[in-house]
Amino acid sequence: MNTEYRDIIQKSLEGDQRAQKALYDTLAGRMYGICLRYAGNEAEARDILQEGFIRVFQSLERFRFEGSFEGWVRRIIVNTALERLRREDHLTSSIEDIDFQDPPGRDDVEAGLSAQDLLALIRELSPRYRMVFNLYAIEGYSHKEISEMLNISEGTSKSNLSRARTILQERLKKLDKPVDQSENGKRR
Repeated sequence: MNTEYRDIIQKSLEGDQRAQKALYDTLAGRMYGICLRYAGNEAEARDILQEGFIRVFQSLERFRFEGSFEGWVRRIIVNTALERLRREDHLTSSIEDIDFQDPPGRDDVEAGLSAQDLLALIRELSPRYRMVFNLYAIEGYSHKEISEMLNISEGTSKSNLSRARTILQERLKKLDKPVDQSENGKRR
């Protein structure tokens, strides 16, 4: 398992800077995409990526070649994002619990939406909503796991996810409003 990374990891552990750069170059693009989902902007995403890879290289000797190396790196990157937002006090502010409800029926508004457009909408969410949304909808964590990671109740995790979905759906609907060309390009 992880034979594709075994040699490059070993050389990186031995201090081979070319191997370290190759390891970074191999994974940085995918990990940057993860950072963008958690960060509020591109500069913050780059900072999370850099800090995350520093941790990867500091922890590299602990990788046991059990499971996916990319998954191991991904977990470090996600944890780095969580810790950064905790440090900046984005996650400790009190958010009032709201009743969890399934989001209202979804239109196919997102059909014409690019991945970059959706990413931009997610980045506009408040840090707490963005974190819960990413951890649940994209990373696949359960509400129980999220509550432990963010030190919130499961109900708060569910309500934050519900609110994030509602906000995203409202923004998607606004993007879908057609432009009326007969009124000088004003939205209908």
